[in-house]
Amino acid sequence: MAAVPLTKYAVHLRPQDNIAVAARGIPAGTTLTFEGGTVPVANGIEMGHKFAVRPIKEGDPVYKFGQVIGFASKPVGLGDHVHVHNVKAEAFARDYAFGADLPAPLPPPAEHLSFMGYDRGPGKPAHLRYGTRNYIAVISTVNCSASTSKYITERIKASGVLKDYPNVDGVIPIVHKMGCGHQYEGPDHKQLERTLAGFANHPNVAAYILIGLGCEIVQARELVEHQHLELIQLGGGATVTKKPPTVLTIQETGGIGKTTDAGVKAVIDLLPGVNDVKRVQLPAKHILLGTNCGGSDGNSGVTANPALGVASDLVVQHGGTSILAETPEIYGAEHVLTRRAVSAEVGQKLVDRIKWWEWYTSVFGAEINNNPSPGNKKGGLTTIYEKSLGAIAKAGSTAMVDVVRYAEPVTAKGFVVMDTPGYDPVSMTGVVAGGANVCVFTTGRGSVYGCKPAPCLKVATNTPLYERMESDMDINAGVILDGTPVEVVGRQIFDAILATASGKQTKSEIHGVGEEEFAPWQIGPTL
Repeated sequence: MAAVPLTKYAVHLRPQDNIAVAARGIPAGTTLTFEGGTVPVANGIEMGHKFAVRPIKEGDPVYKFGQVIGFASKPVGLGDHVHVHNVKAEAFARDYAFGADLPAPLPPPAEHLSFMGYDRGPGKPAHLRYGTRNYIAVISTVNCSASTSKYITERIKASGVLKDYPNVDGVIPIVHKMGCGHQYEGPDHKQLERTLAGFANHPNVAAYILIGLGCEIVQARELVEHQHLELIQLGGGATVTKKPPTVLTIQETGGIGKTTDAGVKAVIDLLPGVNDVKRVQLPAKHILLGTNCGGSDGNSGVTANPALGVASDLVVQHGGTSILAETPEIYGAEHVLTRRAVSAEVGQKLVDRIKWWEWYTSVFGAEINNNPSPGNKKGGLTTIYEKSLGAIAKAGSTAMVDVVRYAEPVTAKGFVVMDTPGYDPVSMTGVVAGGANVCVFTTGRGSVYGCKPAPCLKVATNTPLYERMESDMDINAGVILDGTPVEVVGRQIFDAILATASGKQTKSEIHGVGEEEFAPWQIGPTL
């Protein structure tokens, strides 16, 4: 077989990289031309997996994206498959150099774009004022009231009453497995209150009611008081009325049946006012974008994540905000972000969270490199360093302006990091609680994620996945492997964000996904 250019089968990302990534399956026995020489691929390489374009000595670093992704655990020959069998993750020094590579602000966009969204009125802070959906939420404070909360929403849906309110996107239950068994006023109690309040105050939630049992740690009335919750309801025109939210506890109301009846009545009373809110034209600066990646593969950091990074930059360029989460999937690449920090204080915030995660995992005898998951490794990801370097590409190229804790309100404009676990539902729950009004989720293996009340676009990293799961994937970034520029797909994602913010349904919304994915992060023990 005659030698063929490496670019026919693979991507070599940076000049200093000693590996390349297969853009498609490479047959065994293929010989590739590279840098004036040849690379024999004796055993074949699967799509998304790596192979050596230069010999690598045992103990030497393996480079991808121009960064260390691990160290050779044995000698790696030219053309050899590079993966978990010959690469290991070891500790290595990282120069945080706060602000050393601080990028210049992006120039103003050539055209200031907009979307058709909901303006909740002057009674809400700016970061919570502008929505992309118009939901009513039934929020359970504890798992003990979860079924009752679902009974309320199910009865509303079954009644057919929603057809009379076409501007209401739905009534959604916010239910979970927590709410008791925590230390009172301890970290989990406070964090769950913050998360529930984030959904109650969310710009895509026009109104809500709270359902509790009555004896739990997270008391509904204390939640209202601690988090300063109030129901802001827009009536006709610009009239804004405020009143406390309806709070029902099963024990005080007289059981599940009576609480369900009272909850249904409370929601029906809210419907006319919520339906009166209409979409209006809003500047793109009111986009608060949540980003995540799950079911990743070796091409996530080559196609979908860099393309999402382009879209993130466009959001920031228009004056909006892009959130990067999943701190364990920043690990090993955090130095790339700290060098983009607007100040040493912001950079240190991220380092402090990384050090906390090192401590947290060590308490349980775990290793952060337990991530990538088996599915990630099957898709070609070898170490957490490789996964992290690909994951942070979602954040684009702008300055890191803030680092916030889990489910904290995101008030800054620009690129922000939120500290969350890497597990997708838990991570996205925190991001949405922080105020994200639209989300983009990249996947190489095939995640089917959604998270009401925030619409979630899914971007496939490769064409075979997109074609196999087209009913779940919104955008195919796999075309980048066939030569479409990353910038073109990034612009496609940005345009899809604006269309989604204006009401176009995502594939997840068409399937009805998003009511079971609320998963708050529990840090400590269940008592």
